[in-house]
Amino acid sequence: MNVTDRFLKYVSFDTRSDPESTTNPTTENQLVLGRYIAEEMKAMGMSDVFMCPRGYVYGVLPASEGAEDADVIGLVAHMDTSPDVTGENVKPSIVEYSGGDIVLNEEKGIVMRAAEFSHMSDYIGKHLIVTDGTTLLGADDKAGVSEILTAIEYLIAHPEIKHGRIPVCITPDEEVGQGTDFFDVDRFAADYAYTVDGGALGELEYENFNAASAKITFTGINIHPGDAKNKMKNAALIAVEFASLLPAAQIPACTEGYEGFFHLCDMSGSEESASLSYIIRDHDMEKYLQKKALMESVTAFINAKYGEGTAVLEMNDSYYNMREKIEPVMHIVDRAAAAMKQCGVEPVTVPIRGGTDGARLSYMGLPCPNLSTGGHNFHGRFEYIPVESMEAMVRVLTALVTI
Repeated sequence: MNVTDRFLKYVSFDTRSDPESTTNPTTENQLVLGRYIAEEMKAMGMSDVFMCPRGYVYGVLPASEGAEDADVIGLVAHMDTSPDVTGENVKPSIVEYSGGDIVLNEEKGIVMRAAEFSHMSDYIGKHLIVTDGTTLLGADDKAGVSEILTAIEYLIAHPEIKHGRIPVCITPDEEVGQGTDFFDVDRFAADYAYTVDGGALGELEYENFNAASAKITFTGINIHPGDAKNKMKNAALIAVEFASLLPAAQIPACTEGYEGFFHLCDMSGSEESASLSYIIRDHDMEKYLQKKALMESVTAFINAKYGEGTAVLEMNDSYYNMREKIEPVMHIVDRAAAAMKQCGVEPVTVPIRGGTDGARLSYMGLPCPNLSTGGHNFHGRFEYIPVESMEAMVRVLTALVTI
């Protein structure tokens, strides 16, 4: 099966993860796709195929004869899609792109405008897989899954290409920060690995944010507004005050590159009770710790002003910058860059303005940089991926594991 057909099959499965779920995986539909992938691995001839009850799908391509002592290079991607936009009933289409805007849905007037997405001009003459503008596409990360398995299938069909043992794992729940919670590093048994979960073709990443989540719950006192003077404590207004005390320019809309941020993800409230949910990000550990400390000091200020217990902060680390774990083994980054160049893809080393399963895996003893999939506009209805970029990544992965 070619990479495009495989990808179009995968996006027909709705595999949104659910941050509110207490199950593993967080949604049953991920198990449905997981079972499909496991059967596909078996059918193409992979060994030791196994899907655990939590939805992790493992498989191995054994080493070529005579290559048993070669590096064991693992490949990882995730099957879930973002819960931010529906992934149900995805209607992909392939557009031969000649430039300009793309009408995704004439009936609903949904247009992907070249003026808003300047990178579209890089793909004139290419074939773009797009949505109908009502769902996400799912290239994050079904493109990565498709590219990995298509490369494995190619290696099986071409035994003359020599490679070491190649373990593969397709994970659930990456989008809700749980993609490696139950990853079995011992079963995987790789010397190092690569997540195939990046964006534009050529991205090669070994730096990511240090990350934390924070939820602040506010308790107020509600009094009839006609008799509220010196009595009411409006929890919703106190929440607004809290948000105003954080640096106005340290938000995603005002930052880029290595600049960190506070991102308000969710808010709710009334006079009696309110809450704010944030994610905190910074590549630099010292600045990351300063951001966490500021969150604590603003909470303390609110409690000093309105009374102890008015604001309760719950803050937890999510993952750390993998650079610390990758720099001692930079040859694995160099290997990926060489594979890209061999296939005519110019590697672009950029810091990830987000997270990756590779970051947590690197801290679990499995160094794991991140590679591009070729996609753009992830987590939204304007998501797209060029067919040619996916085909290029299949060639890159094949070259990456070849000895």
